[in-house]
Amino acid sequence: MYNILVAVADYPDINGKTSMMYVHMRNMYYIQNGIDVTVLNFATKQNYIIDKIRVISLNSYKKQISHYDALIIHASNIRNHYLFLIRYGKKFSKLIFFYHGHEVLAVNKVYPKPYPYIRYSIIKNFLQNCYDSFKLCLWRHYIPKVIYKSYFIFVSQWMYREFIKYVRLPESMLDNHFSIIYNSVDKIFEEQVFDNLRNKKYDFITIRANLDGSKYAIDIVNKIAQNTPTGKFLVVGKGNFFKYYLKADNITWLDKVLTHDEIISLLQESRFALMPTRTDAQGVMMCEMAAFGIPVITSDIPVCREIFGNFANVTYIHNDDTNLSLRKYVCQQSQSIKDMRYSAEFTMNKEVNIIDEIVVKDNI
Repeated sequence: MYNILVAVADYPDINGKTSMMYVHMRNMYYIQNGIDVTVLNFATKQNYIIDKIRVISLNSYKKQISHYDALIIHASNIRNHYLFLIRYGKKFSKLIFFYHGHEVLAVNKVYPKPYPYIRYSIIKNFLQNCYDSFKLCLWRHYIPKVIYKSYFIFVSQWMYREFIKYVRLPESMLDNHFSIIYNSVDKIFEEQVFDNLRNKKYDFITIRANLDGSKYAIDIVNKIAQNTPTGKFLVVGKGNFFKYYLKADNITWLDKVLTHDEIISLLQESRFALMPTRTDAQGVMMCEMAAFGIPVITSDIPVCREIFGNFANVTYIHNDDTNLSLRKYVCQQSQSIKDMRYSAEFTMNKEVNIIDEIVVKDNI
């Protein structure tokens, strides 16, 4: 048994907050495999316990004398993680960085332009560029100083390539210091199975938490629906997109955020999941749909090709095809194909093995 401290900008709590649930899922898996986990939640002022995991505030950390065998850092930012490392980093003999997205990206260069109705601010855009330049510069100078005791885990090859591109560190520096390990899907998508023989209410379902993010390509979904008038589309997610764009007549829109049980229920009522995207580090929701067994239609971009590779139930469309129609799929009986490569056994188990090698075998 050994102790690790997991530092996060936010974390689920006992009042129903679900921020960074993907970190909590990992931590629960770790404790099930004999790792003692304490979470340092920079967003909390009160200590609490959730699912047998102790969560502490920064003030509590300052007062305690506990020893940790390693520090795990998720989605690092400057205000929290960087300043913490500058002040307390010497106390840790091992550092493990998880990279999920924006933390090492030049946001305005990587993410697509926002929809026209999203108010554009030259000042905000300028400040974002300044902040990104600042954060990348800080990490560029900090990481070489601690590389001897650090390990880096990227959620995709795409994320790793972006890290190298924007942090601008030589790839040789990370030799034997990094792994590509994809995010795991939630357990419910592993255990339950898509029923393709059940009567379907919809031909295509699209689920996004935020319809206003242009990277989630709701405009492409809307255009495809217009080009496929005989199809029945369901779009789920909150946002103002359909206040500014005429919704296709064959789209049913649910303006809400779903629980996992609700997602499963709606997937069972649909033939295909239509999930185009303009950019993503992995696309966990798409992975969960594919793992569940429903056929997924997504964008033909490098990260999707990487993530889904030879998934038998994933097909690709071109984002720039304005005449794209999915008529051939309408009323077509879909297949149910389970793929478990993003289950805990094949993802989080790799993380446990790496942590064990780093901490127990001192293998950095």
